[in-house]
Amino acid sequence: MICPSCKKEAVWVDNAEVYGRRYGKSYMCYYCKECEYMVGCHNNTKKALGTMVGKELRQLRRQVHAKIDPLWQSGKFKRGQVYARISKALGYTYHTGEADEETCRKVLALKME
Repeated sequence: MICPSCKKEAVWVDNAEVYGRRYGKSYMCYYCKECEYMVGCHNNTKKALGTMVGKELRQLRRQVHAKIDPLWQSGKFKRGQVYARISKALGYTYHTGEADEETCRKVLALKME
């Protein structure tokens, strides 16, 4: 995977290298130490969960997950229903791992209850 910031090859590492401890069940990620861009991977495979991003956008994506994940984790909605509602509100198919800053802010502003 190529870092979108510096255009150099990112390395596949344990996310403990980034966070100081393993974070999540799927803890492998692509990481560019020079730019601090990263993306997590599906089930510790080399398949990226989304796009490589820097600290600020990672923070926004975490805020989005903190808002929407409890909706489906509680059983109130199915996960697909939550993403379908977001997609309908935005007018295109939504995926948090591909969201830019503007999209994250739009999702954070949505009424989701």
